[in-house]
Amino acid sequence: MPSVEGMTTHEIPFLTLNNGVELPALGYGVFQTPPDETVPAVEAALEAGYRHIDTAAAYGNEAGVGEALRRSGLDRDDVFLETKVWISDYGFDATRHAFDKSAAKLGVETIDLLILHQALPSRFDLTIEAYRALETLVADGKVRAIGVSNFMPDHLDRLLESTATVPAVNQVEVHPYFRQPDVLAANERNGILTQAWSPIGGITFYRDGEHTSTLKDPTIVAIAEEHGKSAAQVMLRWHLQQGRSAIPKSVTPHRIAENFDVFDFELTVAELAAIDALDTGVRGGPEPEDVTLESFGRDIPEA
Repeated sequence: MPSVEGMTTHEIPFLTLNNGVELPALGYGVFQTPPDETVPAVEAALEAGYRHIDTAAAYGNEAGVGEALRRSGLDRDDVFLETKVWISDYGFDATRHAFDKSAAKLGVETIDLLILHQALPSRFDLTIEAYRALETLVADGKVRAIGVSNFMPDHLDRLLESTATVPAVNQVEVHPYFRQPDVLAANERNGILTQAWSPIGGITFYRDGEHTSTLKDPTIVAIAEEHGKSAAQVMLRWHLQQGRSAIPKSVTPHRIAENFDVFDFELTVAELAAIDALDTGVRGGPEPEDVTLESFGRDIPEA
């Protein structure tokens, strides 16, 4: 099971993946960040202390991430870069070329974590071939760790039956209103780190019959007031204390910095349980089984 190390006040906790690679548990995400806003947003994140940036080929902003890294003056080895292969580039040769496109846009020779963005249930053969390509990229020294995103337990089972490398990470939608306990359990059972996208319910979630977002949830707000923290900080702390990686996103500098300031308090067992109990079982993102090339395919341009 991935382990948490070094979670001390004001320090970035590191998570050790199943292949020994370490990544900062709290990352900065750029989902839906327009390309022209990506550079200043990532610069603000790096200035705030983030050392883990999560992007994807399908986001169209990998080049902005790379430019921000260059402008930061930080050594390449000091920043953990994670990106994703889109379903349109699945297949052995296509996925190897997807690495070339992403690396060129990021302006790097090595990608720290490369993951498959979705399972492709209707063409799982292409999913398998794509993952086998990732395995060869590790063997070639071009990628340090590989994983998946939005894989449900049956997808993981099918992948593990046909490939040699257990994914280091499964990045899935996890927040107080949608915990996916079956996915969390499958990841833990297989020694796969759960990485939470939309970790504070950022797609804007509403309970049935109410208009309450996670940020305004009475339980979370009360816990936040108890600790002198924001609701977002409480949710991020919840992820970290339960051993997950979280990748919040914002383009507002003070929010970016606030989301990073989560290492100086600790939630109680009762508070963690109270947040767990908020789960509604309602997904915000697309149903993984509904992802097809016909509905979701898009060309990923060359660098």
